[in-house]
Amino acid sequence: MSNLSDFVKQKRKSTGLTQEDLSVKAGVGLRFIRELEQGKPTLRMDKVNQVLSLFGHELSPTKITDHEER
Repeated sequence: MSNLSDFVKQKRKSTGLTQEDLSVKAGVGLRFIRELEQGKPTLRMDKVNQVLSLFGHELSPTKITDHEER
């Protein structure tokens, strides 16, 4: 999976959840889920972790590889 938005969308679909279902289960707004899946660059980390925790994951630091450096 190349990024967070793809990961969340794939996990949501593989569990058979709609965006609305996911928002209710995670305790976040539907708009937040839509923005997360669309790759909005500024999101609250605590809310992202609320969503990721449903799939057994959390945000963590990742080393930037040479091809990703800016």
